[in-house]
Amino acid sequence: MGLIAMEDLDEEEAEIEEVEIEVETKILVPPFNFAMVDEGIYRSGFPTEENFDFLETLNLRSVVYMCPEPYPEENLKFLKSHGIKLFQFGIDGSKDPLVKIPKDAITGALKILLDVRNQPVLIHCKRGKHRTGTLVGCFRKLRYWCLSSIFEEYHRHTAGKSRMSDQRFIETFDVSTVRDCVLGIMYRYHGVGRKSKRLVYESDSDN
Repeated sequence: MGLIAMEDLDEEEAEIEEVEIEVETKILVPPFNFAMVDEGIYRSGFPTEENFDFLETLNLRSVVYMCPEPYPEENLKFLKSHGIKLFQFGIDGSKDPLVKIPKDAITGALKILLDVRNQPVLIHCKRGKHRTGTLVGCFRKLRYWCLSSIFEEYHRHTAGKSRMSDQRFIETFDVSTVRDCVLGIMYRYHGVGRKSKRLVYESDSDN
């Protein structure tokens, strides 16, 4: 009986070792076209179930979704289970150069990105190219990037499928309207460090 018990114990230990090996060798797969935009801000193509383990490592608070289609149920379940907010700004992905990018969608999404209470945040559309690239390009203008650097980044993520309509929108986008009419945000630097900053809404600063 003692010998049988030892054999059973050896089998259980082997099973435990197999489980530990599987956990240790779990591969984290980022979404297509994934990249870091800024501290606490990421971009990618549409995440699938195989990307969920990777997304967990980002400790996301928010997702900015740039497509008009409903968010898939499995993705909604993932967000809900991790307490992640979904902000949707539906922009048509048409290649037609006459189809205009809605400014209110871009300015609304920028408001979400710039509010540190929503960070870490992931921006995505279907492939992480045009709609995401347009939003990131406008974000770069707010960060005072020159257009050549903005477009170089845009081209890199579109993989040779750039759209003149996107670049034209970025070039003509008036960042002052975002600051003055939409965000109403002031940058206030406080004592944690030179680069640390808090975004305060005008309604908050009056209190």
